[in-house]
Amino acid sequence: MLYAMMFWFQDQAAVGFDPLTMWRQMGWSARAVVIVLFGMSVLSIAVMVDRYLLYSAAKNQSRIFAPKVAGALKQGRLDEAIKVAEVNKKSHLAKVVAAGLGEFQAHQGSSEVSGDEIEASQRALARAQAIEHAELKRGLGSLATIGATAPFVGLFGTVLGIIHAFASMSAEKTTGLTAVAGGISEALVTTAIGLFVAIPAVWAYNYFSGKIEAFDIEMDNSGSELVDYFLKQSGRSTARK
Repeated sequence: MLYAMMFWFQDQAAVGFDPLTMWRQMGWSARAVVIVLFGMSVLSIAVMVDRYLLYSAAKNQSRIFAPKVAGALKQGRLDEAIKVAEVNKKSHLAKVVAAGLGEFQAHQGSSEVSGDEIEASQRALARAQAIEHAELKRGLGSLATIGATAPFVGLFGTVLGIIHAFASMSAEKTTGLTAVAGGISEALVTTAIGLFVAIPAVWAYNYFSGKIEAFDIEMDNSGSELVDYFLKQSGRSTARK
């Protein structure tokens, strides 16, 4: 995004629009808008990088975690399954499964697993899933806000720039389109910057929202499979009784 802005400024400089000259000719109010937009751009990029790294780590560790924990549970090795979950701490599946297994293991001292104990494990799964969903979603609100407001912030800067251009024309007692053309072109730069900031933010928000939906489905499926495992264990303990 910042590279695209730099290339655009270079193209404008080639045809006679020097960014430094435009910056000097801007009023302080328009400069403040540009500074705000660059701040929004930096925040947007920071959120994008942070979420991309988090989602990539969660996806990669979940691929390792899922077959290992499934094998451990098939063999009835609950302790090993919990250890596997603790090792893959960045996996969204591991966090949810570990909460359910931990609650279930707390009742392993009894001779049978009751329905209340299974419900307690289900509640632990639901709590862990809600917490993980909130963690995965963290920062996306900022992207949505930037994507929605950056064009209007840029437009606000354009309005201020045009006001500044007409004020300069009035002070210099000049008339005609050529008297304000330079000022208006400089003012429109803020709108362009606002679009450069907003468009990638919207794209990233939609992309990451799709990722979160996929993660939620995976957590739901893992929780359901774990509850099925608990029910099977409950049935076995009842049969032994």
